[in-house]
Amino acid sequence: MDVRGTVAAGFEPVRDAFLRNFEQRGERGAAVAVYRDGSKVVDLWAGTRDVDGEEPWAADTAQVVRSATKGVAAAVPLLLHQRGQLDLDAPVATYWPEFKAAGKERVTVRQLLAHRAGVPVLDRPLTLAEAVDLPTATAAIAAQAPAWEPGTAHGYHAHTFSWLLSGLVHRVTGRTIGSWAAEEIARPLGLDLWIGLPEEEAHRVGRIGPVEEKEPADSPALRLRPKPAVTAAYEDPRSLTRRAFGVIEPRPDENDPVYRAAELPGSAGVATARALARFYAATLGPVDGGPRLFAPATLALARTEESVGADRVLVVGTRFGLGHMLHGPASPLLGPGSFGHPGRGGSLGFADPDSGISFGYVTNGMRKTVTADPRAQALVRAVRASL
Repeated sequence: MDVRGTVAAGFEPVRDAFLRNFEQRGERGAAVAVYRDGSKVVDLWAGTRDVDGEEPWAADTAQVVRSATKGVAAAVPLLLHQRGQLDLDAPVATYWPEFKAAGKERVTVRQLLAHRAGVPVLDRPLTLAEAVDLPTATAAIAAQAPAWEPGTAHGYHAHTFSWLLSGLVHRVTGRTIGSWAAEEIARPLGLDLWIGLPEEEAHRVGRIGPVEEKEPADSPALRLRPKPAVTAAYEDPRSLTRRAFGVIEPRPDENDPVYRAAELPGSAGVATARALARFYAATLGPVDGGPRLFAPATLALARTEESVGADRVLVVGTRFGLGHMLHGPASPLLGPGSFGHPGRGGSLGFADPDSGISFGYVTNGMRKTVTADPRAQALVRAVRASL
């Protein structure tokens, strides 16, 4: 396997782990990037651009990163709060009056971001056309009755997070979340990252698809088998788990240009590994002389635990901050203070303030994992070993 890119002295274990993912874990095409204290120390790519093709992955190849988009999108309300435009403890209905329907009048912005609003499912799934139409989708989520009393529990809002965040940001700013993120985050930082892929960038994006599950004999992943309750939840069509991941029916083709162009901040972002790592680096401090995204108080908010324990959707213990997943058994990051977000099937981005590390990994090969992909975890362990 021809691994291209650069690795700073001391971070060679990351290159070794990246290569082993291709040799032992069935990787088809992927990239990984790491920053430390605002400087890039790892920038690697290898394999094919498309999961089912032969064209080589290029330096600027991007992929759909699924829920890793949530980590970028979560920065938008945090930055609005930083600028004094959004009160985290105000009811969502303060900004979005229609949202108070069906018993949601006391749901706060903080609860919405921490997956405590109680609306991970819809009584009627949306078609793709409805899901990508902002007025239609946000009206559906505003009218939905909660599955539990808001604020009393948490459960991963796998797809509905897209419309919750879109509806809130649009009413606070008058802009869509995709355009806000492009103008206020991606453009100033020079990120190849989009919530709503522009047509002129579509040629850079590879095809994603399933890959065979492979693990080396000594892999820690072999010791982490799903619990029976988790397996049952994904198989039961009536469970919150199955319904939360099935909010769009029929299941969309994530390689469809319509889906990639949709501003779905919970599931359909497109990015390079370099962009994910650089984004998270900017939450920690200046990068290459560019702007710092988070003030110290905002960075403290990003890593503060808001939800912990049994997750009503994922059926495992999870930890969430204000839109970001936090380090824990269900989603291991670099250390206790890390915050970020995985994408179902592979991709991962996060920041670790304690070490100054930021990390981005994208792949075109989707596995069945939800929050702890073995390939990403192997790379994270290699980063830890390099410190």
